[in-house]
Amino acid sequence: MSPKAMGIKQVAQNRKAFHDYFVLERFEAGIELCGTEVKSIRAGTINLKDSFCTVKDGELFVRSMHISPYEKGNIFNKDPLRSRRLLMHKREIKKLSARIQQEGLTLIPLSVYFKNGRVKLELGLCQGKKLYDKRSTEAKRGADREIERTMKERNQ
Repeated sequence: MSPKAMGIKQVAQNRKAFHDYFVLERFEAGIELCGTEVKSIRAGTINLKDSFCTVKDGELFVRSMHISPYEKGNIFNKDPLRSRRLLMHKREIKKLSARIQQEGLTLIPLSVYFKNGRVKLELGLCQGKKLYDKRSTEAKRGADREIERTMKERNQ
C-alpha cells in the first residue's frame, strides 16, 4: 500500500541524522502544536537539522526544531525554536528514558509527516557514529553506486 493511500504525507526529513547516527529503533509520536504552527508545517517551513529529544518529569520534549512563523499569523505566532511536547504513552516514555540513561543512546527526530490530518513525528533511538563509521558508510554508498552504474551499462 502506498503512503498516499494510507493518508500519510511527508513534510520534512532529517537527513543529517542518518549521517551522524545509527538508527536502532523507530517510534511514532504526536506533537503538541498551536494553530499557526500547523499551518506553517503544511506550507513546509520546518527544519529538523539540529533537533533532539529530552525526557523531563516523565514528559517527552523536542528541542531545537525550527518551525518558521506563519506569515499571516500576526500575534498568534509562537517562538520558532520553543520546546514542544511530544505525545506518547507514559509506559513508552519510561522505557525510552531507561534505555537512554542505561545505554547512552539519543532520541533524534527523523521526519515530520501528516497522518490522517494529524502532525506526527518519527523518532529514532540512535547511537552516535564515529568518524571511521561515517567514512565506511560513505565508501559503501560509493561502491554501491558504482556497481549500479556498471550493471546499467551492461544491460544496455
